Amino acid sequence: MQKVTDNVYVESEISVCNTSIVVTKDGVVVIDTPMVPANAKKLAADIAGFGPVRYVINSEPHGDHIAGNCYFGGMVVTHDGTRKALLKAKPEDITGMLQMMAPDSLPLDKEFHFRPSDITFSERLTLYLGDHTFHLIHMPGHTPYSLAVYVPEERIVFTSDNINLGMPVFRDAIPDKWLETLKLLEELDVDKVVPGHGEVTDKSCFAKMARNVQGWLDAVGDAIAKGMSLEEAMEKVPQAEQFDDMPKEGPAAGFLRMNIERIYQILKK
Repeated sequence: MQKVTDNVYVESEISVCNTSIVVTKDGVVVIDTPMVPANAKKLAADIAGFGPVRYVINSEPHGDHIAGNCYFGGMVVTHDGTRKALLKAKPEDITGMLQMMAPDSLPLDKEFHFRPSDITFSERLTLYLGDHTFHLIHMPGHTPYSLAVYVPEERIVFTSDNINLGMPVFRDAIPDKWLETLKLLEELDVDKVVPGHGEVTDKSCFAKMARNVQGWLDAVGDAIAKGMSLEEAMEKVPQAEQFDDMPKEGPAAGFLRMNIERIYQILKK
């Protein structure tokens, strides 16, 4: 795990998304859990060296953030909508991704289940543990139920996939809310930003992410303005200059096409 501050550690090597921990004098808060069961178990064992887990916070409802909950102690805290997703989730929802990423993890062990939340909220919730304060703030964008975790004592915010400086994923996105959320994040008094994926960064990432999201909207919007059908847009938009470095083949190319389809449908409405 990468040590980010005296009390914050981030694991990105064995997690699909970033899994973070905040160590307080009264226990540990975990933010997002690894999807691969063996990795979740390993991380849970490593975290035990810092103290008991008091809370597990899921920052969004996608499988790479929630699937490892069952291997951790403490109380699970999510947005109301993420609890609904956890209650509906089935093991087969992640087996396809595991088949690509970690085929040795299949079949899933008998312990595996989608563990739902014990505590939920709709807009804001504050948790106090030891000398630390955890402000959970509903910040829709990447998903309708995404949240940020702001810990003022560490001058740090965990943003989920509302910050992902690689390829943003629009599968469940609300683009206009996403841009609003990025403005709200910029108002927080922080030095460190932990994105959903990628390296720990600083506040400069908010403006970069806004340009990235807006760039996707502009590219697809331009295709619509030119009268392109969805099929034509999915063929032409990847040729735009800002997508030169995007993979045109393989699984990542599937995300590119999925993004275009999702944005096209939203903008056409």
